[in-house]
Amino acid sequence: MIKVSVMYPNGPESRFDDAYYCERHMPLVKERMGDALLYYTVDRALAAGKSDPNAPYIAMGHLFCESQETFQAGFGPHTKEIMDDIQHFTNQKPVMQFSEVLVGHEG
Repeated sequence: MIKVSVMYPNGPESRFDDAYYCERHMPLVKERMGDALLYYTVDRALAAGKSDPNAPYIAMGHLFCESQETFQAGFGPHTKEIMDDIQHFTNQKPVMQFSEVLVGHEG
């Protein structure tokens, strides 16, 4: 299994709309990728219960897929539409990292 982390840099001028990202953007990604996207998570930087102004990333989305090939097959045909939607929730350029999931644990 792989995880594609999409990280949005933090900074004094950073803008990030959590509601849009969680309620519209990520469901759009799931809809377009279909079964290629097993599941996704979203997290936001915290410090003492508030957004951390010093965190390197203001928020992150993580996409879990069986393989890089599966990710590319699901994401590739919709790249432009998905990337064009970024302007609706942030003014930051995302940083992406592909990782192999070595250990997962539920419960």
